Amino acid sequence: MATPPAASSRGSETRSGTRQGGARRRCQWLLYWVPVLFIWSILCWSYYAYVVQLCLLSMSSVGEKVICMIGYHLCFAMFMWSYWKTIFTLPMHPSKEFHLTYADKELLEREPRGEIHQEVLKRAAKDLPIYTRTMSGAIRYCDRCQLIKPDRCHHCSACDKCILKMDHHCPWVNNCVGFSNYKFFLLFLAYSLLYCLFIVATDLQYFIKFWTNGLSDTQAKFHIMFLFFAAAMFSISLSSLFGYHCWLVSKNKSTLEAFRSPIFRHGTDKNGFSLGFSKNLRQVFGDEKKYWLLPVFTSLGDGCSFPTCLVSQDVEQASTPSGLASSNKNENHHFPAKPLRDSQSHLLTDSHSWTETNASIEKNKQGMSNPALTMENET
Repeated sequence: MATPPAASSRGSETRSGTRQGGARRRCQWLLYWVPVLFIWSILCWSYYAYVVQLCLLSMSSVGEKVICMIGYHLCFAMFMWSYWKTIFTLPMHPSKEFHLTYADKELLEREPRGEIHQEVLKRAAKDLPIYTRTMSGAIRYCDRCQLIKPDRCHHCSACDKCILKMDHHCPWVNNCVGFSNYKFFLLFLAYSLLYCLFIVATDLQYFIKFWTNGLSDTQAKFHIMFLFFAAAMFSISLSSLFGYHCWLVSKNKSTLEAFRSPIFRHGTDKNGFSLGFSKNLRQVFGDEKKYWLLPVFTSLGDGCSFPTCLVSQDVEQASTPSGLASSNKNENHHFPAKPLRDSQSHLLTDSHSWTETNASIEKNKQGMSNPALTMENET
């Protein structure tokens, strides 16, 4: 039986569209790696310029050569290790408990927006450790991923996925910087800054000799000059960026939260997740200080729930987490209804740090008394 011409035409158009879409995605994939390849090329050239042209060919003192080579390779190794971990550590996504069931997804797709959406999301979020809301007070829901967003989670348009504690999507590492690799990103900034400063400090005297004609007229002099300029310029930009992220860590904020403060049930609060400088630092770097300077994962928690000094028990969530003794039912715990991981929960053991004033408690109660939770698209 012959295939109708119309069906054959539609089939060829579909195959053509599929091929075009695949080619477009491959081109985008290659373009995303261009900034990373640029950084790698700069690193390869700087290694050659410093080790070969400066240390081996321009330095006359053996002791100076040894000291500079050892110091340079230590900085280079830590820089490359942290950079590699930042690039190739996969971002973490919300766990399956934040995904809607198949029946709930059908309800959201079939019913018009309104009461059904509201009830579905309120029921699905009842036992989840979420306290942040949209600007209209709705539960934060991602239409693309079809899940309820955990606190501090955002949808990345470049990755097309929801990323836990998303900070930003960085083109220089071709990866999302979030909960799983934020420590690596900080160390990458720190060691890259140290790498540039080390080059500037050890190359300075030879850079001065270049302008005073104290260097022999070889190609090494041009490598030395451009190496100094490049390291100095990168040092300036990296110092400002590293300083900014140090400030973010001290305040327990992400880049997104610095531009748009998180919204809780009682309203917007820019310091909602701040636990104090020491605890903020430990939340990113962990409790064991011996690992702080190493690009190994030591951050506290699971990325889905975070302690906060602002939110007390949510009246819409379960009044008592499973596993708690009945004698604790009336206690005012400042952590989500679903218990945090032990590594996060112990940050809240200092009762003095979490004492709230009567005014703050009244403010929370007023915020929680508002029953209106409307559905809002937020991707």
